[in-house]
Amino acid sequence: MNIPSLLGDGQGNYRVHVVGNCGTGKSTLSAYIATKLNVPHISLDALFWGPGWTTPSDDEFQERISAAMTQSSKGWVIDGIGNHSGTLISDHTTDVIWLDPPLWFYLPRVFWRTLLRLLNVIPTCAEGCRETWGELLSTKGIIWYCISHHGYCKHKFGEMLAHTSITKGGSMRRLNEWDGDLMMWKAGLEEMLRTH
Repeated sequence: MNIPSLLGDGQGNYRVHVVGNCGTGKSTLSAYIATKLNVPHISLDALFWGPGWTTPSDDEFQERISAAMTQSSKGWVIDGIGNHSGTLISDHTTDVIWLDPPLWFYLPRVFWRTLLRLLNVIPTCAEGCRETWGELLSTKGIIWYCISHHGYCKHKFGEMLAHTSITKGGSMRRLNEWDGDLMMWKAGLEEMLRTH
């Protein structure tokens, strides 16, 4: 069975949700896909976190997501888990991509990214949300969050994949960058877009 890199809605529209633990490459892959499809890239972190790490109510968060999803009739690419979004994203998604490299592979990337943010070399995950040196290795920091949520993400998205795998007629696929899955998937996407 030849499965395309993206299913879409059959009419040339793609609504893609990229999920996975922090640091697995969701934002990078989402920006890549959005550029290839010429659709908006929507970061759930940017919609969820306010200055000083403030958070909206679930209703307000869902309103922000809904507004972002209506930017283009051709679709969108959303990155992030979206725990407070209810079924808003899943109800409209045509494709789900779970990035699932091994922890040892992406943890150094999280550490490096955090260091660059602390040094103001790259922007924070959301405007006005500064990480601090004191939190770097504490249980409040992103590195600890990444380590402690690796198993949670494996379980949560593994369960989803068991029910909605693209190989079983669903819309979800798992990509492991370490195994070369991501590189092969990107080549398939390039080919798919070239021939359509």
